[in-house]
Amino acid sequence: MWTLERVREIQGCHPPACFTRRVGAGMLRPMPARVAILTPFGPPSLRGNAVTVSRVAQALRGSGVELSVWDLSTGEEASIAAEIEAYAPALIHAFHAYRTGPLAVRLALRSDVPLVVTCTGTDANHDLDDPDRADVVRRALEGAGRVTVFHSSIADRIASALPGLRERLAVVPQSVDLPLSEAFDLAARWPLPSGRVLFVLPAGIRGVKNPEFPLAPLGRLVRALPEIRLLYAGPVLNSGVADGLQRALAAIPWARHIGAVPHAQMGSLLSQADVVVNCSISEGGMANSVLEALWLGRAVLASDIAGNRSVIEHGQTGLLFRDEAELERGAAALVRDPELRGRLGRAGRELVVREYPPHREVEGYREVYRGLIGALV
Repeated sequence: MWTLERVREIQGCHPPACFTRRVGAGMLRPMPARVAILTPFGPPSLRGNAVTVSRVAQALRGSGVELSVWDLSTGEEASIAAEIEAYAPALIHAFHAYRTGPLAVRLALRSDVPLVVTCTGTDANHDLDDPDRADVVRRALEGAGRVTVFHSSIADRIASALPGLRERLAVVPQSVDLPLSEAFDLAARWPLPSGRVLFVLPAGIRGVKNPEFPLAPLGRLVRALPEIRLLYAGPVLNSGVADGLQRALAAIPWARHIGAVPHAQMGSLLSQADVVVNCSISEGGMANSVLEALWLGRAVLASDIAGNRSVIEHGQTGLLFRDEAELERGAAALVRDPELRGRLGRAGRELVVREYPPHREVEGYREVYRGLIGALV
């Protein structure tokens, strides 16, 4: 059985970052340190974890890091564990403490390699307080040499619950890598009248995204502003929530859920929106969809939660709302004032380009890795 002292020894270990390969007559050539990344979902899944891991892995590979990604939704845990051990990584990186943390901790201990855990919004905002999940999340975080989060608000949340982890926390903000080459044919999915003002809510349909919230306030506005249209774009992740949404939409001609949209087409879809909406109850520091909307210069109308405040300054880079009345006022202003939409969109794009470039994200993870295993190549 692994003792707490052994876990701490592993957390602080610095195994050689480079192995060597014999070349020719006795010459040795460095081999790059391998990184094994575990994700609960990978492409073609459209979940936020899949989008984030795909972007991060591609950027790390482009920077010279040798890595392989294992999607835990695609196979049996035992076979995935065997593959990872055969890969012989110098470091294991688990995205999502609850879903991938337990396996990652076991593999790191067995292989005597350090572990990085990226803590998601669900981990920090919900599972840490869930009596059925809290112990799993805590063990995963405590077994990690470093815990990365997307924003300082999540770091503060974790440190408040687990003060001993404060020194192991690292903030690595997200960036945007949104393809624009593949067009989304909106007219084929939902023909819209000229002069429409299109609100798009891009999210998987589940409780934390609060999808029914905008229907009542926008429904009141539609009486005076009939040009309003609301489009939901995202996969069904909770059938109960989706059933409730479909019942609500059945009698509403101005709103529609079109289901999942391939990520390669999401840039095209969001570019056709006038306003991008986020109604989430919580976010893991910053939502991919909000960052992507800002990067595209779209006006954003978002719930006033810590994750959205990390990138939305009310009245400057978007509008925030705390209740239905504030959502209704914000939406009315955005419908009536195209110049306001344009000003917010330009400011949001400038923010993302300036503060959240891809090189900042990839270098953040490289720095975390170097702190645990030294040089990467």
